[in-house]
Amino acid sequence: MSPVKSTYKKLDWVLIGCYIALAVFGWLNIYASTYSDEAAGIFSLASRSGNQLLWIGVSATAGIILLLLFNSRFLHSMAWPLYVLSAMLLVAVLLFGHEVNGSKSWLSLPGGFAVQPSEFSKIATALCLSRVMGSFGFKLSRTVDFLKAAAIIIVPVGLIALEPDIGTILVYCSLAFMLYREGLPGQILAFAGFAILLFLLTLKFSPSVSILAAVGVTGTIMALHSRTPVRTFLIFAGFITASAFIPRLLAIESIDRINPLEPEYWLLIICLLCTAGYVIHCIRSRIRWRAYVIPLIVSFVLIFSVDFIFHNVLQPHHRDRIENLLGISQDLMGAGYNVNQSKIAIGSGGLTGKGFLEGTQTKFNFVPEQSTDFIFCTIGEEWGFLGCIAVLGLYLTIILRIIFSAERQKERGFRVYSYCVASIVFMHVFVNVGMTIGIMPVVGIPLPLISYGGSSFLTFTLLLFIHLRFDLERWK
Repeated sequence: MSPVKSTYKKLDWVLIGCYIALAVFGWLNIYASTYSDEAAGIFSLASRSGNQLLWIGVSATAGIILLLLFNSRFLHSMAWPLYVLSAMLLVAVLLFGHEVNGSKSWLSLPGGFAVQPSEFSKIATALCLSRVMGSFGFKLSRTVDFLKAAAIIIVPVGLIALEPDIGTILVYCSLAFMLYREGLPGQILAFAGFAILLFLLTLKFSPSVSILAAVGVTGTIMALHSRTPVRTFLIFAGFITASAFIPRLLAIESIDRINPLEPEYWLLIICLLCTAGYVIHCIRSRIRWRAYVIPLIVSFVLIFSVDFIFHNVLQPHHRDRIENLLGISQDLMGAGYNVNQSKIAIGSGGLTGKGFLEGTQTKFNFVPEQSTDFIFCTIGEEWGFLGCIAVLGLYLTIILRIIFSAERQKERGFRVYSYCVASIVFMHVFVNVGMTIGIMPVVGIPLPLISYGGSSFLTFTLLLFIHLRFDLERWK
């Protein structure tokens, strides 16, 4: 049997079928999202659908060439050059890029084209992580090796943060799932999730609520690992109950006159004094305390940093969108307009949708950016709940196929790359769909292989086809 026929048989045709289905479905919905009686035809290069079809052809051709002509050794040898090039492009976009929607993410090219370097940096980062973490003797549990992997991720994240592009930063955060698979302690992942929860609690309610939440979680964990769990749990429950009355106590007129501090600062002082007493007790009794105390102190620092981060790091439009998401403010004609109209469009589709090109919310442009970031609401309106489930099913199939093939890999580096791709696809789908249905803030992130955009489509095509190339290596 010829090498070409052998390769043909061993390819993951289920994944390729899902890729084709999403590309075609995305192309149709891009046409639907820009359709009008006066609009150019679906194949016209004067329309977004025509341009997308051109990018589909270019991307598919590039993917096939990569799959058939370049082996894994060549791809790994190009990891560092591509990583350096992507870093240089990210610097170039900061110096010469043009701003779109508050983010300087695009670099103009001759001929009227524009590219988004942060998209291509995902490929370079995944390849670089694959090469470094797949090298002989690499152990994520070793500090030096962990710092190598972290540095590869931090460099592009730092440059993208200067644009700023919050959506792409969230995508890079998804690489924590790959690190967890390769040995990153689950406690770190759990603490990162808890840190996000504390951030939201502080914004929605107050620092006092977040402090009590941090103390409560710490107490629960300590009780689970204690020889006297009931006693430990009751001590913390009593402390939290008593502390909850501090704001009411400080509101007494006679105390309020002489009190210079807000309730959260008194609560923090009390917690720190109790923590110091606990540490002294542990040192005298030779009991381990760092695993509980250090995360608690870090939580306190994060809680009192929320105000600075929210008002000095995030952009004004990001702050407005988060406040609308949390219900802190309601601006249905401003920051909350996109999400509100998106939910109306998706809800109006019902079970089976209104039909192709029959969506009124879509046709009359009620939702801005409907062919890019909010294309999922076009799917919901015209194809209904069943269409949404079908699309999500295709993404789930792609992610599971990548993970299953990754677990069968003999080479660790190939597994690392595949998990990077699965994590990136998952985060894109989760954030994009989440923001269109109002459970995630609007951060501007495309739906893979469906949203309009050449840079995005080419990036996901290359990510998937490099995975297919690595998947063939396990047959050798």
